[in-house]
Amino acid sequence: MNKEYRAHILAVPYPSQGHVNPMLQFGKNLASKGAKSTLAITKFISKSTQPNIDSVSISTISDGYDEGGFTEAGSVADYLDRFEVVGSRTLEELIEANKKSNNPFDCVVYDAFMPWALEVAKKCGVKGACFFTQACAVNYLYYYVHHGLLQLPVTSSPIEIPGLPPLDLADMPSFIYKHGTYPAYFEMVLNQFSNADKADFVLVNTWYKLEEKVVDTMNKVCPLLTIGPTLPSSYLDQRVENDRDYGLNLFQSDSSTEIIDWLNTKPIGSVIYVAFGSMVNFTKPQMEEIAFALDGTNFQILWVIKESDKLEKLPKDFIERATEKCLLVNWCPQLQVLSHEAIGCFFSHAGWNSTIEALSLGVPMVVMPQWTDQTTDAKFVQDVWRIGVRVHVDDNGMVGREEIQSCLREVMEGATGKEFKRNALECRDVAKEAVSEGGSSYANMDKLIFEIGKH
Repeated sequence: MNKEYRAHILAVPYPSQGHVNPMLQFGKNLASKGAKSTLAITKFISKSTQPNIDSVSISTISDGYDEGGFTEAGSVADYLDRFEVVGSRTLEELIEANKKSNNPFDCVVYDAFMPWALEVAKKCGVKGACFFTQACAVNYLYYYVHHGLLQLPVTSSPIEIPGLPPLDLADMPSFIYKHGTYPAYFEMVLNQFSNADKADFVLVNTWYKLEEKVVDTMNKVCPLLTIGPTLPSSYLDQRVENDRDYGLNLFQSDSSTEIIDWLNTKPIGSVIYVAFGSMVNFTKPQMEEIAFALDGTNFQILWVIKESDKLEKLPKDFIERATEKCLLVNWCPQLQVLSHEAIGCFFSHAGWNSTIEALSLGVPMVVMPQWTDQTTDAKFVQDVWRIGVRVHVDDNGMVGREEIQSCLREVMEGATGKEFKRNALECRDVAKEAVSEGGSSYANMDKLIFEIGKH
């Protein structure tokens, strides 16, 4: 006997870790509410990770680079162009083949970076939902630029936009305040709005009370549903049994047992967790400043650092000198680490996934944003949510060791550090409320499934 589902959703993430994770968790959340979820990842990701997730089915499409993924492409523009052509064709083939099954797709939920997926969905006669993985504030800034409401280049500040706090130039996404950098990526983030008005639903990975003002403002011009935070259920509402990690990791992992065992030996709130994401590439001088800063504190350090950076960019005697108080790893189970009572501060690049994980788990932050949305996220961390501080960049574009140390000490032991911790715990409680029964994201997910399931 075939199982009856409320709806069948095909989730199509942009093929990078920071986009796959929230889309996958979104699919798990849908499945917990009686919908059927299928995640369409690229053939390269499927071969390299071999995912096995109980509540979500896995299918594949092609980005045109099945053997090496993005690394095969000659440039960002080449990758995006080929992905659109090959991805459109293979996505259509997947949807059409599925029509012959007992549970055909009712809706394609696609990453906003891939607006072409909506055209495929409409061509195949199924609904389409645009999924924004970044903060609502960032999305709204791109909306403003795309529609010509904010002219580039921006030459003066503060920038006043309804629903947002006054922004300095350095608070804008880097593609805006450093106009002309990464043109292919900039075109991609603006193209998110090329057809979003034609989508049946617009979903944002945030929660209403976190970004209430900008959600209300953007909702007037682009009706949206907040459905976040998309974290495994064990850290929030605990509705999904044994849901403790995302379940699909694109990077080689160290033993999480060693890391958690190390944390278990440390006092409450004594460890600074340092992780700057998979794409950040510091210069050797900047990496040395970070290392000297960490070495000069009295705190325990857990630092996620690429092996190549460890060998080529750290001071020669740092590893030997820091072994007593510093654990260096290539990868770690970030959710398990952030939820550990030994963690007192998260020193981060302020990527959106890392930021909402810290917010959802009540961890104060020191943020050192590098590019894209991270600069805007950092503005909110420091000045809106007040859960941490942003490092100051000097006139040479460097962040010195004294500045880093000062920020870390302020969060870990300064007078404002207690305020940051209180605010972080309040953010955690609001995140749990959003995804629990009666919460805004919980209700929006129910509404989404109901609307998709209508035929």
